[in-house]
Amino acid sequence: MSDNNGTGTVLIADDEANIRKVLDAVLSKEGYAVLTAENGKKALDTLSTSTGIDVLISDLIMPDINGVELLEAARQINPSISVIMITAHGTIKTAVDAMRLGAFDYITKPFDMDEIKIVVQKALERRHLINENIDLRQQLKTRYRFENIVGTSSGMQEVFRLVERVADSRASVLVRGESGTGKELIARALHYNSSRGQNPFVPVACVALSEQLLESELFGHEKGSFTGAVGQKPGRFEMAHTGTLFLDEIGDIPGNVQMKLLRVIQEREFERVGGLKTIKVDVRLVTATNQDLEKAVKESKFREDLYYRLQVVQIHLPPLRDRRDDIPLLVEHFIEKYNNENGKSLKYASPEALELMINYRWPGNVRELENVIERAVVLAEPNAQLITPDLLPLSLHPKTDAAKST
Repeated sequence: MSDNNGTGTVLIADDEANIRKVLDAVLSKEGYAVLTAENGKKALDTLSTSTGIDVLISDLIMPDINGVELLEAARQINPSISVIMITAHGTIKTAVDAMRLGAFDYITKPFDMDEIKIVVQKALERRHLINENIDLRQQLKTRYRFENIVGTSSGMQEVFRLVERVADSRASVLVRGESGTGKELIARALHYNSSRGQNPFVPVACVALSEQLLESELFGHEKGSFTGAVGQKPGRFEMAHTGTLFLDEIGDIPGNVQMKLLRVIQEREFERVGGLKTIKVDVRLVTATNQDLEKAVKESKFREDLYYRLQVVQIHLPPLRDRRDDIPLLVEHFIEKYNNENGKSLKYASPEALELMINYRWPGNVRELENVIERAVVLAEPNAQLITPDLLPLSLHPKTDAAKST
C-alpha cells in the first residue's frame, strides 16, 4: 500500500466537476494524495499507468464507462483496490449490486462529509488487510508451494499473525475448529514457515485407527510384536525426526496411547511396540481437534497433563459462517483453482449466486464451499463466464413455502 502522511492514495472518477472539487478538498485536508478523472475512460487510463492507488471513488452513472464497468476493469488491474461507488437515491439498488461484484461500499448524494471520511478510512484499512493476506499467501505459495489459506476477516488475520509469531518455535500447538475449517492447512503453514520447513511433515488421522494400529502407527513395532507384525516397522515419530508431526483429531486417541504420547513429549524418546531399544527423536508436535477437550478432561476421558502439554499455544479457526466477508475472496480463489484443473474460464460468481453463498450457513465450512465451487465449475458450459444460481446445489437455495409443506 502506498503511503502519504500515513494515509494513502485516492482516485476520484466523476463527470461533475463540483463533486470532484469537493471530494478532492475534503480528502486532501485529511492527508490523502488525491487524483481525479472527469470520466471512466480517463480513470481507467490513470489506473493503468499509476501505481499505488489504494482507493477508487467512482460515480455510478458516467457517459462513457459507467461505475460498474470501471469497477470490473479496476479489479482486473488491481485486485486488492477498494472501490467506493457514488450514487443518487434512484440508483441505490444498482450500487448494492455493485457491492456484490466487489465494491467496498457506496455513498449517496448529497454527501455527508464525516461519512465520506469514515468510509474512505475503512476502505483503506481493508486494502491494507488484503495486501497483508496476499503477501502471506504469496510467501507460502512461492517458498513452500502452499495454498488455500484465504481470508481478510479479523478472525483470519489473527490466525495469520499467530502462525507467523509461533511458527519457528518448538512449542506444541493445538489447532481448534470445526470440521472443514482448514486445520491441517494451518499445521502445514506452521511447519513450512519454520526452520524445519525442509524436513518431513508427517500427518496422522487419529480417528481412523484402532488403539493397537494407532500405537504401531505412531511408535512403530518390532517383528512378531503382535499378530500380523511380519517385519520391523518405523513409526511416524521416527519418520518426522527433525520435522513436524501433525496429529489430527487428537481427542480420539485412547488412554494407553495418551500416556505414551505424554512420555515422548516430556522425554523426547520412546520404544517401538514389542521393542526394548530406546529411540530419541527431535519432533515438533502440532495437533488438532474439533472436540471440547476441557470437557473430556473433566470427564476423565483425556489426560489433563497431556492436555496442557499439547496446548502451549492454541490457534482457533473460526467457522465460515462467522467470516462471511471472506466468502467472495474464497470463491474467486477456488474458481481460479478449478478453472485450471478443468480447462474453464469462469471469472466470478453472479451477484445472485454470491448472495446465496453468503447467506448459507456452511455446516461443512471451507471444505464444503470448495466442493460447491468445484461442482459449479465442472457443470458450467465450456464458454461460461459466471457461476449462476442454477450451478449451485439445492441446499443453498431458500426453500419456498410449497417446498416446506411437502
